[in-house]
Amino acid sequence: MISRVRRLLPVALLGVALTTAACTTTGTGDTGSTAPSAGASAQFPVTIPTAFGDVTVDRQPTRVVALGWSDADVALSLGVQPVGAADWLALGGDGQGPWNAGRYTTPPELLGTLELDMEKVAALKPDLILDTRSSGDKARHDQLAKLGVPVVGIPKGAEQYLTTWEQQLDMAGKALGKQAEAARLKSDLDAKFAAAAAANPAFQGKTVAAAVRTGDGWGAYVTGDGRVDFLTKLGFTPAPAIEAKKTNSFYIQLSQEQLDLLDADLTVVFLIQATLDTVKNDKLFQAVPSVQAGHVAYMDDADISAAFSSSSVGGLSYAVDKVTPLLAAALG
Repeated sequence: MISRVRRLLPVALLGVALTTAACTTTGTGDTGSTAPSAGASAQFPVTIPTAFGDVTVDRQPTRVVALGWSDADVALSLGVQPVGAADWLALGGDGQGPWNAGRYTTPPELLGTLELDMEKVAALKPDLILDTRSSGDKARHDQLAKLGVPVVGIPKGAEQYLTTWEQQLDMAGKALGKQAEAARLKSDLDAKFAAAAAANPAFQGKTVAAAVRTGDGWGAYVTGDGRVDFLTKLGFTPAPAIEAKKTNSFYIQLSQEQLDLLDADLTVVFLIQATLDTVKNDKLFQAVPSVQAGHVAYMDDADISAAFSSSSVGGLSYAVDKVTPLLAAALG
C-alpha cells in the first residue's frame, strides 16, 4: 500500500502555492505563540477516540505539529498555525494552497510524510501531534507517542488515509479547542454543497467516473476518497462498474483494456505525473463513449487538483466554487 500511496502523491504539483485569514495561536518560535484564550481553554480537558484508544488533551496546545494528510491545512482553517507540518501535496513554500494563502505569520518546519524525521519532530517541542489522516500504522503511532505528548491518530474504525473531511475537522477542532469554529466551517461547507447541487439539478442521479492518469497508467477513485465523496455531495452517483472493483483502498488500478469501465454520464479526469496532452492522445481513452461524446471534465488546473487532493474543509470549499461550472459544462 505504501508504494501505491507514494505513486499517488501529486508531486506534479511541486512549487504551487496553496490557504487566508488572521491566525491567533501557535507560531514557530516562542515569540510566535499566543496565549490561549479563556473561552478556548474552558473546553479542556477533552478526550478524543482514535484507532489507538482514547486520547486526552489536558489544555489548549500552543505548539502543534500537524503530520497527517491536510492536518496543517485544517488547523490553519481553524486559526491555528502549526510549528511543524507535513507537505503531502509537495507544494513547497509553507505547504498550503490558495484557500489558505497568507495564514502563516511564520512558516512551519516542513517534515516528512510517509517517513518521519523524529529528531526534527522532537526538536520542535510539540504539545500536540495531529496525525488524523495517515497510514494508521501502529509502529508510526507508537514512535510518535514516545515523545510523551497527545497524538491524535486516525479515527476509531477508520482505514488508512480514508479519514473523511468531517472526521478530520471534528477531531482537530476538539484537540485545538476550536469546536465552535469547526462546527461553523462544517455548516458553511454543507450549505455550499447544498446550494451548488440545488443550482445544478441536472447533476442529480447522473453517474460519474473519477478517473486518474498517473505516471504509471490509469486508475479510478472509489467511494471513501474525497474526490468521489465531493461529486456525490453535488448529486452524482459513483459509476457502478468502478464501484464493483472496489477493495479496501480509495483507488483501483485499470489496465488499458479496462478503460471502458470509465464510461458514465460524466467522466472526470485527474492528472498525477501526467499531462493533458498524454490523455488527449490516448486513443483508447478517447474512445470511451462518454469521452467521445464530450462528457468529460479535465482537472488539469494545478490549484483545483490540489484542492481536490487535500480533501480538507478549506480545499473542498475552494473546489466547489471552481469545479462546479466545469462539471456543468462537461455534462452539457
